[in-house]
Amino acid sequence: MKRNPKSSLSVEGKPLAAGEGDLGSEVIEEKNRNFKQAHRQWEESFKGTGRKEKRKFTTVSMEEVKPLYTPLDSGEVERIGPKYVDKLGFPGQYPYTRGVHPTMYRGRIWTMRQFSGFATPRETNQRYHYLLKQGQTGLSVAFDLPTLMGYDSDHPRSKGEVGKCGVAVDSLKDMEIIFDGICLDRISTSMTINAPSSILLAMYVVVGEKQGVASEKLTGTLQNDILKEYIAQKEWIYPPEPSMRLITDIMEFCAEHVPKWNTISISGYHIREAGATAAQELAFTLADGFAYVEAGIKAGMEVDTFAPRLSYFFNAHLDLFEEIAKYRAARRIWARHMRERYKAKKEASWLLRFHTQTAGCSMTAQQPENNIVRTAFEALAGVLGGTQSLHTNSMDETLALPSEKAVTIALRSQQIISHEIGAANTIDPLAGSYYLEALTDRLEGQAERYFEEIDKRGGVLRCIEQGYFQREIADSAYRYQREIEKKERIIVGVNDYVIEGEEVEIPLLEIDERVEREQCQALKEVRQSRDNDKVKRTLAELKKAVRGNDNHMPVLLECVRSYATEGEIVEVLKSVFGEYTEPPIF
Repeated sequence: MKRNPKSSLSVEGKPLAAGEGDLGSEVIEEKNRNFKQAHRQWEESFKGTGRKEKRKFTTVSMEEVKPLYTPLDSGEVERIGPKYVDKLGFPGQYPYTRGVHPTMYRGRIWTMRQFSGFATPRETNQRYHYLLKQGQTGLSVAFDLPTLMGYDSDHPRSKGEVGKCGVAVDSLKDMEIIFDGICLDRISTSMTINAPSSILLAMYVVVGEKQGVASEKLTGTLQNDILKEYIAQKEWIYPPEPSMRLITDIMEFCAEHVPKWNTISISGYHIREAGATAAQELAFTLADGFAYVEAGIKAGMEVDTFAPRLSYFFNAHLDLFEEIAKYRAARRIWARHMRERYKAKKEASWLLRFHTQTAGCSMTAQQPENNIVRTAFEALAGVLGGTQSLHTNSMDETLALPSEKAVTIALRSQQIISHEIGAANTIDPLAGSYYLEALTDRLEGQAERYFEEIDKRGGVLRCIEQGYFQREIADSAYRYQREIEKKERIIVGVNDYVIEGEEVEIPLLEIDERVEREQCQALKEVRQSRDNDKVKRTLAELKKAVRGNDNHMPVLLECVRSYATEGEIVEVLKSVFGEYTEPPIF
């Protein structure tokens, strides 16, 4: 068979990458010029940050590691194809596949933010001081179930749950104790709270006031993602529409008064924990993000006033490469949609910044020490995927809240990744891998197809009402479980490599029944010592604000300052908004 002489086109003596032969030499030369220009821009950005590298970046064998590697470093000029600048680009440059900052971890290591909170506010405060001494660089507050659901600790529905899965917070007094001795202008705090988010944010802002820290200096993140509650976690209070109104109020308030605060941490973590695939986590989470953007615009805000403070929260599951590809695809999708679909002009609106937590659903009660290994690999995926902050689960979390020893090991896993194995020496070290780039493209394509389906069904809220997300996740969870039961998927220590008669011999943290008694007594004392007439007046003003169109945050701050409890505030909001009941889904 005679070869086509045109099939051996080359650039600078190098063969073309697949699919480039039909583009013509002029187009290819232009793409290569674009590559070189983008490379120069990245170099200028990297140098222009003004950050001095305080540590050496070398291999264990003392070989120097460059900040960034491209096809030029391996002599593969042919791999600088037409898609390189458009799909990979450079760190800190659109479409941000390789990272949202030009320096990434060469400039600053990710925030090590262990999720913590248990028992009474005083005990949680002690744990925070311990973690900060161990090298943790950010705080992440876990609240107990009554707080998450908007009940005070002495409510009948709180019985038996106070302080069990997180810290109990009833009033401003509790928040003051939690952050006693912790300067809020020197630490970033993430709060995992959703339906009552505005209440806990108001408490945090007032604690800052009492410390003399202006709200403009507060940094942190509010989860505040109610859509994923309807989809996966099921911790809601009010119906979707008024819940979205509360969220847009927070976005508007923080844009003016707490500008460094991330107003929503749009969470794929819980969607994945419910059984979603990587593609479903990616698609459903970003779809929620777009829904918040649309809600903000509908409320009359310019997209660039609030979008820069939206952040994300992803799961790090066990498939190392699929997880890395998921994060890279997420950045690319968000940037494109924000720029092209929502017409955001500020680059900050295009940046998908995210926190990562290792997968709780991958941990096993059997042979719990194996969870240390699982967590380390999952954390590595988050780092290689370019996360901005990271939480590593403790080995004992399938059995109880983490003990001090277990949480220290989890934190040490991050520190070993940071300092010992070389993963943070260069930016996006796996870029250009045939496998990784194919996975990234595939996940991006799957997500886009889900977006089309969601739009066809009338959008995110309509899909929630129809049970679309819930059914998709349930089907995936069922398939995964069947694979385990059939031993088509091996879980070490569970369906293979089992130790017969195994007994778990690790120390567990136990929450004593005294915690509930102490918290209820503290709450009683707050109610007795506060100005109850003032509480009634501020709650009446809140009711008036939410019945109308006023932003509820300024009035809510007054409620908190008067030491109104979370439960009292929630009851006012329920009286106006009602409560949500999920329709039966089959």
